[in-house]
Amino acid sequence: MTARVSLHPPLVRVTHWVNALAIGCMLMSGWQIYDASPLFGFRFPAWATLGGWLGGAIAWHFAAMWLFVGNSVIYGLYGLLSGHFRRALLPLRAGDVLRDALDAARFRLRHRDGEYNAVQRLSYVLVLLFGAMVVISGLALWKPVQFQDMAAAMGGYEVVRRIHFLAMAGIAGFIVVHLVLVLLVPRTLIGMILGDRTAGPAE
Repeated sequence: MTARVSLHPPLVRVTHWVNALAIGCMLMSGWQIYDASPLFGFRFPAWATLGGWLGGAIAWHFAAMWLFVGNSVIYGLYGLLSGHFRRALLPLRAGDVLRDALDAARFRLRHRDGEYNAVQRLSYVLVLLFGAMVVISGLALWKPVQFQDMAAAMGGYEVVRRIHFLAMAGIAGFIVVHLVLVLLVPRTLIGMILGDRTAGPAE
């Protein structure tokens, strides 16, 4: 006899996929904006960018940004009020992270459906911080006069550009780790799409 194992509530799944779309658009349009005035000695290839030109990229970037902010507010309120963050992201211990990171490197990572391992918990906490950082620094870049005190507190406009870039790089790094973990434990993708899965008699 089989049963259904509940993994992710509908709101978590919906906000996850909306943010995946919004972040993808923000990254690619942001790379197009970066290419118009590079901070470092490289540019992103045209195939990895969105918008076609600076004005188009800015339009895409802000449309995706508002989607990201609105969706993140909904997810954040749900996570705090429902206890989802506490249940999913805590406890977070350095020893557990090191153990799971070593297991992942040896392709022996243990996983229980509906629970995040320590590497996942750490990466989710970090990406929440990077998300807040990218929005705050993005506002300072968007309205440097209106938010001049904010920009000054972060070290000035050019420093804010670098903070924004580093926050973006942190989010991109999270995506890479996230996808690697999905490849290591592919059934987690089913849970994020369907919300549950069929459990066998042994479970």
